[in-house]
Amino acid sequence: MNLYPAIDIRGGRAVRLRKGDFDAETAYDADPLDAAKRWVDGGAQWLHVVDLDGAKDGAQANAAHLERIAALGVPVQTGGGLRTAEAVQAAFDRGVTRVILGTAALETPELVDEIVADHGGSGVVVSLDAKDGFVTTRGWVHTTELRVAEVAASLAARGIERIVYTDVGRDGMGEGTDLSGMRELLALDAVDLIASGGIGALSDIQALVDLDHPRLDGVIVGKALYEGQVTVPDALRVVGAA
Repeated sequence: MNLYPAIDIRGGRAVRLRKGDFDAETAYDADPLDAAKRWVDGGAQWLHVVDLDGAKDGAQANAAHLERIAALGVPVQTGGGLRTAEAVQAAFDRGVTRVILGTAALETPELVDEIVADHGGSGVVVSLDAKDGFVTTRGWVHTTELRVAEVAASLAARGIERIVYTDVGRDGMGEGTDLSGMRELLALDAVDLIASGGIGALSDIQALVDLDHPRLDGVIVGKALYEGQVTVPDALRVVGAA
């Protein structure tokens, strides 16, 4: 398993949202690069960077921060407002290893085909964010009538190899990930999964490791790192046991 320390950027700062609520924001670093350097100094081998302004509005307002973080030399996967092939190419040009599609993958599925054709399935991740089992879009503002498992299966058929799954109701709460939802997606045996949302302690990471599934690629950890409940070295020891 991989550890993906999270750097969510809004208004140029590293922040975390509670349950995906843009009105429930906690700011941690005035410069997101400071957070990135902390995680890398701790041994992080990946970084997960999300442009929250882009996720909500579709504009790449924090592109300069992304480029500075990618320049650290650690592989970066990034999402938030990547809704065109041009925006995706621009992200790769800034040095990222993977792009994460959210809203665009659902609203313009032909974009998925184009990006997979241009960059390969391993370079494209789709973020499936859910409330009560239904996919949400546009920065978690809109809840669709699409079931997560059905969408995951259809994305796998289009060449997507990896999905980030977040239960929005758990994000930022520190009460553990949606293990039930993860089991349902893993049972598809169609795509690799990255768990996100709800990590509050090392035991939450261990619970994922205990799923013992080869399709479980890793876990994204945000608030727990910023507030010291989990450290990068300790988390790496747990995921390394997988």
